[in-house]
Amino acid sequence: MIKIGTALFEACEELERERGISKEVIISSLCDALVAAYKKHMHVKEAANIEAIFDEQTGEIGVFSTKTVVKEVEDPDMEISLEEAQEIDDEVEIDDEVKIEVTPDQFGRIAAQSAKQVITQRIRDAERNNILNEFLEKKGTLTTGIIQRVENRNVIVNIGKTDAIMPQREQIPREYYKPGNRIRVFVLNVKETNRLPQVIVSHAHPEIVRELFELEVPEIEDGIVEIKSISREAGFRTKIAVWSNDPEVDSVGACIGPRGSRIQTIVGELKNEKIDIVRWSPDPVEYIVNAISPARVVSVDIMTDDEETKDALVVVPDDQLSLAIGREGQNVRLAHRLTGWKIDIKSVSQMEQDEANQVSNYTEEEPVEEETPFDSDEIQEEIEEEMNQQAVDEEDIASEEVEENEEASEE
Repeated sequence: MIKIGTALFEACEELERERGISKEVIISSLCDALVAAYKKHMHVKEAANIEAIFDEQTGEIGVFSTKTVVKEVEDPDMEISLEEAQEIDDEVEIDDEVKIEVTPDQFGRIAAQSAKQVITQRIRDAERNNILNEFLEKKGTLTTGIIQRVENRNVIVNIGKTDAIMPQREQIPREYYKPGNRIRVFVLNVKETNRLPQVIVSHAHPEIVRELFELEVPEIEDGIVEIKSISREAGFRTKIAVWSNDPEVDSVGACIGPRGSRIQTIVGELKNEKIDIVRWSPDPVEYIVNAISPARVVSVDIMTDDEETKDALVVVPDDQLSLAIGREGQNVRLAHRLTGWKIDIKSVSQMEQDEANQVSNYTEEEPVEEETPFDSDEIQEEIEEEMNQQAVDEEDIASEEVEENEEASEE
C-alpha cells in the first residue's frame, strides 16, 4: 500500500473550491491512474481483475488483483489455490474471491507519467462535464459576465467557469464593448467540444427584454401580468405586448411602474433603447391599433385571415402616416413581428385618391342595337317583288328593241 495521508484530501478540497470537482471524482481518477500505471509497469494490456482501492481511514492506496479460489489452478492470473487463499483469509472456500495486493514496490518513470496523464485527463473531463451541465441548465436564461477581449469581431465574455463567445450577429450595432465592463447576456446555445464546452451568448436577443421585465416587474414574475409577444431591433426600438389576467391590474401601468421607475431601469440597462409597451387583445383590430402606436388610427380593415396569410389595411390621418410607418419602416415592421399580421398602411388622402381612380376607370358598356327578328314571309315577299320588277324591266327592254328595228326598216 502507498501512504498518501492528508495530502490527497487537501488537494481534493482545493480542486473542489477552484473548479467544482468533487472528492469522489478525484479519488476515482487516482485509482484509475494507479491501475494504468500498474499495466505500464507490468507490461500488460488487459487486466480485468486488477483494481485500485483507497482506504480513507488510513490514507493508503494500493493495487489489488481479484482471484477465484479453486482446487487446481489452471490460470495463475485469474485463479488461486485453496491453500494459498487460506493463508490470506482462513474462512475462504472454493469458488470464493479473494483480493491480493500486487502494488509494485517502485513504479517506473513511464508508469508514473501514465498515471499523471490519466489523472489530468479525468480532471479535465470532470471539469468539462460540470461546465456543460451547468450551462445546459442556464440555456435560455440571462446571466452576467465580464468582457474579456474582442477577437475577429467576436466579443469574449467571461461568465464564471468559462469564456463565452458573442458573435457579431448577436451584438448591438454601434455598441462599444470595452474589456473589463460588466454586461448582461442571454445564453443562446451550448456546444459540446473536445475541450471546454463552447457557450454562445447574445446581447441582442429579444428574450433579454423579457428577462429584464421579469426581474423588474413583480406582477410578471407572479403571473398576474403576462408577456404575449416581443419584437426587437436591438439598439433602436422594442415593442412588447402585455396582458393582465386580473381586471383590477393595468398591464401597461404595471410595466411602467410608479413614475416610470421600472421602465427607466430597463431602458438604462438597454443603453436607452426605446421601448413601446402595448396592450395585447384577442381582437385583431384592437391589437393592430395598439401595435401601431404611438400613431393614431382611423380604421382597420381585415383583408385576409386564414392559417397561411393574415393581411390588414390600416388607414391613418395624413399627418400620422410617417409616424405610423416609422423611420425606414421600423414601426410597421415591428408591429408586423409583434402581431403576426402583414400590415399595409395608407393615409386618408391616399384612400380617397384610390377611390377616385376606381370611379374614373369605370366605363359603362355601350348599348347594343336589337337585331330584327327573323321573318320568312317578309323575305319571301321581297324576293317575289324583285323577280316581278326584273320581268317588267326585261319587257321594257324588248319593246324598245322592236321599236328601233321598225324605224330602221322604214328608212
